[in-house]
Amino acid sequence: MLDGRSCVFPRLFSSSCQAENKWPYMKYLPDLNNKNGKRPSEIDAEDEPQSNKLTKIMGSFQRVERVPISSEQQSSQPKDSLDSSSVIPQMDQDMSNIQLSDEQEQHHAGDSSNSGGDPQADKQQQQPGDSSDSDNLESGNQQSNEQQHQHGGDSSYSGSLLPRMNRDSSIACLSRCSRSDYGSLASLNKSFCNLIRSGELYTWRRLNGIIEHWVYFSCALLEWEAYDPIRQRWMHLPRMASNECFMCSDKESLAVGTELLVFGREMTSHVIYRYSLLTNSWTSGMRMNAPRCLFGSASLGEIAILAGGCDSEGRILSSAELYNSETQTWERLPSMNKTRKMCSGVFMDGKFYVIGGIGGADSKLLTCGEEYNLQTRTWTEIPNMSPGRSSRGADMPATAEAPPLVAVVNNELYAADYADMEVKKYDKDRKLWLVIGRLPERAVSMNGWGLAFRACGNRLIVIGGPRTHGEGFIELNSWVPSEGPPQWNLLARKRSGNFVYNCAVMGC
Repeated sequence: MLDGRSCVFPRLFSSSCQAENKWPYMKYLPDLNNKNGKRPSEIDAEDEPQSNKLTKIMGSFQRVERVPISSEQQSSQPKDSLDSSSVIPQMDQDMSNIQLSDEQEQHHAGDSSNSGGDPQADKQQQQPGDSSDSDNLESGNQQSNEQQHQHGGDSSYSGSLLPRMNRDSSIACLSRCSRSDYGSLASLNKSFCNLIRSGELYTWRRLNGIIEHWVYFSCALLEWEAYDPIRQRWMHLPRMASNECFMCSDKESLAVGTELLVFGREMTSHVIYRYSLLTNSWTSGMRMNAPRCLFGSASLGEIAILAGGCDSEGRILSSAELYNSETQTWERLPSMNKTRKMCSGVFMDGKFYVIGGIGGADSKLLTCGEEYNLQTRTWTEIPNMSPGRSSRGADMPATAEAPPLVAVVNNELYAADYADMEVKKYDKDRKLWLVIGRLPERAVSMNGWGLAFRACGNRLIVIGGPRTHGEGFIELNSWVPSEGPPQWNLLARKRSGNFVYNCAVMGC
């Protein structure tokens, strides 16, 4: 084990390849089907033009969809797309039989200029992968030790990203690989590993409209699961190291950029735990200008806005803050027109909206929403923007119900009415809600608590499970609004608690 660090690599390579530590260069990929007996370094350029080789590589990939963006959008968040696919083929059997050439063996035995000859630094540079199996943890450790022995302390293998290609072209190719495979690819090339851990590759993806959405949710107080709907792959995040007070407190979650933020309370103050996709680890200590809980929030690319909530004394707030995940800085924003807590937030048409909640002068249930214009830095109140709860009991306190379950797909606002198990759509012109269909029947909740309703690219996701007396399970259902009335498809099912404490969708 890596001294308590979680560093997992998926099994893209055969056990024989791991045992013998004969990891091929990425430049060998065009020649996986070479049948002429030549080593890749011996193939004459005249036998096959370089362009044809690259065509073969990319032709074997499933393309990640590139979202068209204009020049004005390159400085902001690109249009989301869930229909992107992995571009890394299944190479287990093909690559396990490839061996390093004599020239490469000699190069790596004597040249440590790319790694600096520091095995510990190389070990720390490995990108955590995306599998939860403990045997993959052990194989990752074994692989690292064998690499250091084989290459005399140089685990970089190559100082470049893709040989015979310039850096920008290499990044353009790698950015279209599924991020589920980045952990394995990072173990082959130190430069690529550095490219991931620095976040530069994800910045490139965002500016070019290449996005994959993963769903992160917690059905246990300190445990988080991630699900890749493209690869249909489950991943278990490292356990959060926190005290019992944080574990039992109210918590909010938010995914922004390559980070998952979890907000809660410790003994006397609020605390933020930050999970980084780049390092596969949790850290704490970051603080906003006005710490709060029970707020509304949403993210757009590398920025997020948090509005309202309660301070450490329980006072309801009207203040708001903007978080930039690239600089990890907080900026105060103008205050809303009303104080509100237990509200929801979304981005729509490039503006931030906070919806519903409890507050105002008399701390009652609010039916209005507020729109924040990032250009003019002003708030505008919008009446009747909360979807409402048609079956709410007259005697039930407002705090007993969950905040509005709302999500935006293709700049259209949807809501889940958990009382009547209906899906609603907001008519922006008439400023009213219309019932358009039903929720999945097996997705139950307790007054809205324990049910997740999120946008995931061009889909809506409902995460929940049926009530059970024994060991339960969780279900992920999805619907693409552009395809017609709600028709929910079961994406995945997993044995788990059926109560969702927190949920966020990370698109990067």
